[in-house]
Amino acid sequence: KESPMHRGAPRRMKIGLFSREDEVSLIKEIVVRTRSRTEFVDITEEVRRAVKESGVDEGVCHLYVPHTTAAITINEGADPSVVKDIVNELNKTIPFDDNYFHREGNAAAHIKSSLIGCSSSILISDGNLVLGTWQSVYFCEFDGPRSRKVYVRVSG
Repeated sequence: KESPMHRGAPRRMKIGLFSREDEVSLIKEIVVRTRSRTEFVDITEEVRRAVKESGVDEGVCHLYVPHTTAAITINEGADPSVVKDIVNELNKTIPFDDNYFHREGNAAAHIKSSLIGCSSSILISDGNLVLGTWQSVYFCEFDGPRSRKVYVRVSG
């Protein structure tokens, strides 16, 4: 029997290359294996590969994380201390051990995920992601270690 919490949710994401006369769309699943409770994993190269695989020259790359204790963000990729600062400030602002109503031990992870967000879109131009010089795409783990998914949809 279907859970009322998941009514209408697809059982499996359709993965592959789809095309219509005026649009090409690729949906790809990236698997991210995290090693710690809180971790930012740079997935920029995996996303770039999906864009190249799609063959889209001009369009949009949409990233979606189907987890309630993980997120996706774009931020500084050249200096690893930036990610450390983000993680440290999130942990100070939203500590793991606090007086949360949700008693499964991961309430802080749910809050962090909600603040960072579960999706992001990046423009594509000349077959490349339009990212700033220092920008990278990060999968944000807040309840690891786990095996996680990121869905990439490239449309153009």
